[in-house]
Amino acid sequence: MTNQRVHIFVKGKVQGVFFRQSTKTMAEKKNVTGWVRNLKDGRVEALLEGQDVDVSEVVEWSHGGPTTAMVEDIQIINEKYKGEFSKFEILY
Repeated sequence: MTNQRVHIFVKGKVQGVFFRQSTKTMAEKKNVTGWVRNLKDGRVEALLEGQDVDVSEVVEWSHGGPTTAMVEDIQIINEKYKGEFSKFEILY
């Protein structure tokens, strides 16, 4: 398996619905490292690193998010894997 790094921006009703905490829970379950944060424009941004299959599962989950979210769009940017994180964090 190879490692992957993906930067995502999620648009819709994604703030105030536990999207960040749910992303952290999902990432930790899949052994994905990185971070997630809210943006001032109402989107959620996340940077994910880990094995291809695990990162892909977190990205796929992000298309729907937690049950209280309503995802309208997701922008996915593949980046060069850096292996710079040891855990997954919520940034404020």
